[in-house]
Amino acid sequence: MEQIFSFELMENPLVSVICLCYNQERFVKEALDSVIGQSYSNIQLIVVDDASTDGSKEVILEWLNNTGDVSFVDLAENAGSTTAFNKGLALAHGDYVIDLAGDDILVPERIERQVNFFDEQSPLIGVIYSNAQYINEEGKELHEHFEDLRLIPFEGDIYERAIDTYFIPTPTMMIRKKVLDDLGGYDESLAYEDFDFWIRSARKWHYAYQSEVLTLIRKVKGSHSTSFYEKNDRKLISTLTVCYKILDLNKTNEEVKALIKRLKYEIRHAFLAGKKTELSGFFLLWRKIERIPNHYLIIKCIGQLSLNFSWLKRSILTLFR
Repeated sequence: MEQIFSFELMENPLVSVICLCYNQERFVKEALDSVIGQSYSNIQLIVVDDASTDGSKEVILEWLNNTGDVSFVDLAENAGSTTAFNKGLALAHGDYVIDLAGDDILVPERIERQVNFFDEQSPLIGVIYSNAQYINEEGKELHEHFEDLRLIPFEGDIYERAIDTYFIPTPTMMIRKKVLDDLGGYDESLAYEDFDFWIRSARKWHYAYQSEVLTLIRKVKGSHSTSFYEKNDRKLISTLTVCYKILDLNKTNEEVKALIKRLKYEIRHAFLAGKKTELSGFFLLWRKIERIPNHYLIIKCIGQLSLNFSWLKRSILTLFR
């Protein structure tokens, strides 16, 4: 049975921080401390434990006993990040929302600076994001997100760029709650949330970039990127679902071209990961848009074979850049 523990929270104006925790026992206290240590005081903190199997829940409960004005959603069964977030969103009543992972850290001035930055934006801006500092499991600084010169912080109408280009460090986002309400929260059928959120929100709302490091993003073994190639990982099939949404949302030829670029990228990933079902799905969607070049059909045929030679697959892909 789902348990919800509620405490009195400050009135508006408010920023709702939804902290999602799943097996982050080592890091969750530091994440929570970074919220209550903010220079901005009008914060609603909602903690959701997604049925952790380590000691995360016990760490959270001990932290709550020493804190106070926090809502805690204790899920009895693992629901996944999209559903868990929506459980927290149901309790949120701030003007803005932050989706905080249980292993990331907000710098002390983040919320104050983001609220001030949002105040300067037009009502059409639904989401703001910033630069980020990556850290390892021990907290050692690695690099900043936009140190990679290939990443460009696009602003305004980012819909087309969101289709074919990764550039937003998700944990840095602050979102108008009306955007999430308009979208009905995250799509709970998906294994992850950010790509779908960017697409659906950017179709209607604009984005703004704040060039400050306001979040520390922790690189942890077994994270989103490292679990991608596991046999039962559902991220690629979720990506395929989002690509079908894009096909319905697209309005221009340039957006269609961006989708084709995305499909080529995902086909390469599915091919290397040995995901036959997903590989076929991406090709099927591509065929709905245009005639697939014959040389790409080679990838489709080879991908249906039970080849475990990643070096050979990578060599084949070099022919399709």
